[in-house]
Amino acid sequence: MNRSYLSSLFFAAIGMLMITACDKDESRLVLQPGDGPVLQASENTLVLEREHADEEAIRFSWTPADFGYAAAVTNTLQVAHKGTNFEQPRERIVTAGENSAGFTTYDFNSLLLALELPVGEASEVEVRIRARINEAVEPLYSNVVQLTVTPYAAISYLYVPGAYQGWDPATAESLVSPTSNGIYTGIIRFPEAGSEFKLTPARNWDDSYGEDEPGSIVLNGGINIKAPRAGNLELTVNTNDNTIKYTDHSWGLIGSATPGGWDTDTDMVYDNANAVWKVTVTLNPGEFKFRKNHDWSVNFGVQDGELVEGGPDIAHTESGTYVITFDPVAKVYTMVKQ
Repeated sequence: MNRSYLSSLFFAAIGMLMITACDKDESRLVLQPGDGPVLQASENTLVLEREHADEEAIRFSWTPADFGYAAAVTNTLQVAHKGTNFEQPRERIVTAGENSAGFTTYDFNSLLLALELPVGEASEVEVRIRARINEAVEPLYSNVVQLTVTPYAAISYLYVPGAYQGWDPATAESLVSPTSNGIYTGIIRFPEAGSEFKLTPARNWDDSYGEDEPGSIVLNGGINIKAPRAGNLELTVNTNDNTIKYTDHSWGLIGSATPGGWDTDTDMVYDNANAVWKVTVTLNPGEFKFRKNHDWSVNFGVQDGELVEGGPDIAHTESGTYVITFDPVAKVYTMVKQ
């Protein structure tokens, strides 16, 4: 047998091996997933109460998803309004490697309030597990578990330690979520543009939110968040979609009785703990009003003894230094002469 013929056989065999290998690789690419998780809940009806906030209210358990091959799987618990096909679920990622997850009354109540369920009323929700390997592979979903739940009204906080106050969570200003629905608002005064801060769910550094890109936050990751500008900013943080937004929000005094007259506002300082605005100012006989954001579009005066938006100028008759407190929500103010 000549050498040329042997060479031809050799390269033909190599070609067959390459084709076989390609066929096998192609098989891997189109490999169909196996079975999704099988989900169970320890309860099907829940009436949540604040008195049991720290106790476990419900536990979910599931069988592992079968993708047809060994892989690291991320499991996410999804909760949604019944009948919405999970179009806008609220989610909690489960600890890697675990096939069960327990929720305290407080944690599960917070998850339900994030769905904007009515408090003190029974509502129907659906729960499932989404198992995912990576973005390139379609996720597998468990069966859907039906729950009847009654959440309670709650209030929760995020804290804002940063350069403006010495990076101390224990003394940081706070953002408030009146119903623990994952949306927090509050007003922080930043001394300069670019002032850095983070967000913490508790008054410690155990967990914190950083920024992974402008307007987007991430739990236990990212870099320090930076204020877009100096001054009083109203922060709106949504931990459901991990976003942060800023709105100018300041109040001041303006008028002939104030140091700046009718041309310049005397800025007030926001008391974060009591949700009121305060200023210590020297007043002369004359008139003044409360004005928002150095603009006349929103202002308060007094009419028939009541503080009303757009009301007449407030008359002032006695010179002196005053501590003035203003609550634009309750529409009240106080003046205490020093």
